[in-house]
Amino acid sequence: MSDDGIAMQHGPMRNARLLMTAKAFRGFGDGFTGLLLPVYLTSLGLDAFRVGIVATAAMLGSAGLTLAVGLAGHRVSARRLLLLSCALMLLTGLAFSQAHAFWPLVIVAFVGTLNPSSGDVSVFVPLEQAMMAHAGPDAERTSRFAAYNVVGTVAVALGALSIGLIDPLARALARPRGDLLEAAFALYGLLGVAAFLVYRLLPHDTAQAAEIRTGLGPSKRRVFQLAALFSLDSFGGGFLVQSLLALWLFHRFGLSLGAAGAFFFWTGLLTAGSQFAAGRIARRFGLINTMVFTHIPANLCVVAAAFAPSLPVALGLLIVRAALSSMDVPARVSYVMAVVTPPERAAAAGITNVPRSLAAAMSPALAGLLFSAAVFPWPLLIGGSLKIAYDLLLLAQFQKVKPPEEI
Repeated sequence: MSDDGIAMQHGPMRNARLLMTAKAFRGFGDGFTGLLLPVYLTSLGLDAFRVGIVATAAMLGSAGLTLAVGLAGHRVSARRLLLLSCALMLLTGLAFSQAHAFWPLVIVAFVGTLNPSSGDVSVFVPLEQAMMAHAGPDAERTSRFAAYNVVGTVAVALGALSIGLIDPLARALARPRGDLLEAAFALYGLLGVAAFLVYRLLPHDTAQAAEIRTGLGPSKRRVFQLAALFSLDSFGGGFLVQSLLALWLFHRFGLSLGAAGAFFFWTGLLTAGSQFAAGRIARRFGLINTMVFTHIPANLCVVAAAFAPSLPVALGLLIVRAALSSMDVPARVSYVMAVVTPPERAAAAGITNVPRSLAAAMSPALAGLLFSAAVFPWPLLIGGSLKIAYDLLLLAQFQKVKPPEEI
């Protein structure tokens, strides 16, 4: 290969590594704040319903920002948008650490970047996805997104594990637990500074960036169909956000904070490891089949967990779910990037992520209400069933729409 060819490949590969590094910082913050959120809010006297409202506000705000990026972000440098989002992340962490009343917390959650879900639903996502899609050949696209998602998943898992340090630190420093919780949200903001420094290393303007900055065009109908299906999946997923699953395990089985952190750490690692298999499975069976036939068993486990008679059974089912539930993530992103034209990728990422964020934002408050009002964990049954319905509809509508590498 010529020196020019090596240089052309080196740029996108370097960008991919930078994006993964920044995602790791963000994911670590999401990992510990997602689990600390219900602990912090309940320590302030909020019930499960109000915790759900705060989670809904956070996801609605993320959806609004993502929509703005999807519709108009092509007019602004992706690098600049990422830097501005990091500044917002810093302000979110600092403000949340100081807000103690319900409505100020709701407002900060809505305008900020907090993520109560175990998945990455934020304004960063469509920008990073579009750039990752251009960082190599189509044949390696799914594996590339698998690596990108694995980095984020491992970071989230490590963040979840770190919450086990809260109580020992509180005892060692002779400080109230509330002070450590506030400091944790301030640390979340500082992780936004770390991501900012990484994003600064991205190029200001390249041919790649110019190609990304276009709106949605000939693939509009297909993108809207996918967005509608993804919204159903995310509405179901909103009943199962990590913060509320943790709250259910706390209340139903008396799981401790440290044990919850360790559990979500190991399930996070299991989720990350399973995503490495997504590229190989997709090459053998196709992207749509990979998405559907790994997702359905995972959601059956969620439904079964609602009937679990003991903590070990519930955790066992959730572990199996973790091993399967995210194998569709790199396949889904890769599929969207494959079935639209390259200039539409940023817009397609934004448009497909917005309904997902909006739909997911609708259900946490309802899930919180159901958890607080009923003994039976209806959110698990409802969420799992809705996600299975999505799988079947996706298979029916898009099984014959093949990405270029499968034709």
